[in-house]
Amino acid sequence: MAMATYLLAAVFLPLFPFSAVFNALFAGAQHSLLRFGLLLAWPQIGLALLQTAPGPRPDWLPPLALATAALYAFRGLAARELGQWTAYLATSLWALLWLAGPGGLAGVATQWHALGMSGPLALLALLGGGLERRFGGVYTGLYIGLGQSLPRLSGVFVTTAMASVALPLFPAFFTMLALLMTGAPAVSLALLATWLLWSWASARLVQGLVVGSADPDAAAYRVSDLSSLTAWAYAAALIALTVGGVFLSGDLL
Repeated sequence: MAMATYLLAAVFLPLFPFSAVFNALFAGAQHSLLRFGLLLAWPQIGLALLQTAPGPRPDWLPPLALATAALYAFRGLAARELGQWTAYLATSLWALLWLAGPGGLAGVATQWHALGMSGPLALLALLGGGLERRFGGVYTGLYIGLGQSLPRLSGVFVTTAMASVALPLFPAFFTMLALLMTGAPAVSLALLATWLLWSWASARLVQGLVVGSADPDAAAYRVSDLSSLTAWAYAAALIALTVGGVFLSGDLL
């Protein structure tokens, strides 16, 4: 019974090969609101299952979690479509929640850490939906120079992408810091390598979408930017995430 619970939890806190379930569902959920809800709810189900699992966790779970996180961080380097990159990053982030102890991280319940990880990803899903409505698809290199043609949307996108890969003061940063401080040296090295891959992949994504010179005569760039009200709404959400990151620092500060 305990093993069945852990295997089911491995679907919602994705561990390879069970991670294929989430990635397939995310790819099939075409509406941005569905993806938004999926990103917020999916790891919470896994953590709820872990709370019902009797007995200690099997010893093979933490190494598999680290391997899954590193695998999907590496796969993110090759992802050219925003939705796919978001799903890979979510899988990589959530796998690390297996390393949290029963009492959470830094004195804060693991559910809050999961929500802090998922928040920026959920915002990315909404931004991706907006980009798809404007361009029909969100692929790096397909339309470059969005920083010039859509400055408000690009600014929000870059900040959200950085928040997703654990930029300081955002929630995932303090989750990673807590894991680094409580892990063995080998675990910490694996976490740092995974963190580096996230940052590298996000830089490639931003470079392929935002950086460069837009062609002002191209019809594809004649689309509307975010309204001021919408941009401020995203900014408020990012500020709330920053405040939540300080909350997640717990005993670290």
